[in-house]
Amino acid sequence: MVRLIAIALIAMGGWASAAADELPLARLVLPPGFAVEVFARVPNARQMALGEHTLFVGSMRAGTVTAIPLAAPDKPVVIAKGLSLPVGVAFRDGDLYVSAVDRVLRLRGIEARLNRPPRPELVSRGWPGDTHHGWKFIAFGPDGKLYVPVGAPCNICEPDPERYATITRLDITSGRIDVVARGVRNTVGFDWHPQSGELWFTDNGRDWMGDDAPPDELNRLGRPRQHFGYPYCHGGVLADPEFGRKARCDTFEPPVQNLGPHVAALGMRFYTGKQFPARYHGAIFIAEHGSWNRSRKAGYRVSAVRLDGNRAIAYEPFIGGWLQNEEAWGRPADVLVMPDGSLLVSDDHAGVIYRIVYRGSR
Repeated sequence: MVRLIAIALIAMGGWASAAADELPLARLVLPPGFAVEVFARVPNARQMALGEHTLFVGSMRAGTVTAIPLAAPDKPVVIAKGLSLPVGVAFRDGDLYVSAVDRVLRLRGIEARLNRPPRPELVSRGWPGDTHHGWKFIAFGPDGKLYVPVGAPCNICEPDPERYATITRLDITSGRIDVVARGVRNTVGFDWHPQSGELWFTDNGRDWMGDDAPPDELNRLGRPRQHFGYPYCHGGVLADPEFGRKARCDTFEPPVQNLGPHVAALGMRFYTGKQFPARYHGAIFIAEHGSWNRSRKAGYRVSAVRLDGNRAIAYEPFIGGWLQNEEAWGRPADVLVMPDGSLLVSDDHAGVIYRIVYRGSR
């Protein structure tokens, strides 16, 4: 495991905010050679999506969508408000798509209209309206379709397997929705392997099985409609105490990597940049939002899963320090690789987006 060291904030040109001193960035712990700075301030920042000249950011409690001009990240603009849990944002062909529980909305030609944004128009209303696990991370896949998850409407239950605990995909032209993965309790982060094009995703484990079970998961969809175990099996081997007798764990697709229990793994991205050292090329960065009911808190960090093909060979901390003496001053929610190879991290608790850069020698 990489040796970690604490570093202080290094202000870099126009990227860093003068208000950065308000945050205890010196408490963040990164591998040697890395530095962190404040990129932008966005209340309740969740999923991020990159346009041609703009970073778009969804929210959960705030009910807003924010646009951050890359040329002026200190001047964010609210482009939609009053929405229901608009966590997910996805950009395609000049338009921004936004999730809002049971529907997907679109803001057409948004980058030319940041100061006078259009009214969101309905693309589809094809999903359940449950707000329990109803917030949705969304993204366009290599097939041009919009992938939209539907979480379980409960902690643990046996819901309609064609409507809940799934990942769906929407053809935005025809409006057709089909299920691509089942048995997924609640994914709030996914990405496609840069070589194979396969879908990989995080999944949050159920509550009330103790501090150390079950794990969150990192999964790979090898073929359409694979079942990943919920609610019968967790972590590939752990039968659920309520539903586990109904199906054997070995009948489901096992995780590529079991993550920490209750870490609330959310946004994830393959590292496709070149700025970071070679050990991180092709690795997966995961925002671990942090536990809510564990006796000792876990998560509150960004982790890295390094791969050899489709096999995980390391699961290790990448950024820590948001949790101090059981008190959290920040909670990572999403990660995004920028064109220059730096990594953005959104924090919905501190209301900030950080930029991670590598400055050490290789």
